[in-house]
Amino acid sequence: MAQEEKLLLLQDLCARLPYKVICKIHYTFNNETTFGEDVETEDDCTLIRIDVQNQIAYLDWICDWFCIEDVKPYLRPMSSMTEEERKECNKLRLAGGMAINVADYCDWLNAHHFDYRGLIEKGLALEATEGMYNIKEK
Repeated sequence: MAQEEKLLLLQDLCARLPYKVICKIHYTFNNETTFGEDVETEDDCTLIRIDVQNQIAYLDWICDWFCIEDVKPYLRPMSSMTEEERKECNKLRLAGGMAINVADYCDWLNAHHFDYRGLIEKGLALEATEGMYNIKEK
């Protein structure tokens, strides 16, 4: 993963911390049952903390730190926005008159787990399945 991609993912995950984003982690571990061999596995976990300086993420049930390259958030493509969400989003965008309140708009997109930075297309995120975030998709 290029440094630019790492920073983009780190920036995105930091903005999503309050919204309990679900991530897939890919990791290798070694224990007695594997007879000294490394075992690769993948699990879904909720992001809890990020160490920006060291570019690592802490996930809930695993209770361990992972390199940012091993973490892929599940996000919703913008095209999955429901009609109700579209109306709510437009109302938010127009709340400031002609000017868009960018901070509130981005927070709303993060809270609804939308991929407005194109991370799915870049291979840095996975497409969330319907109902993953208890949001009824179209």
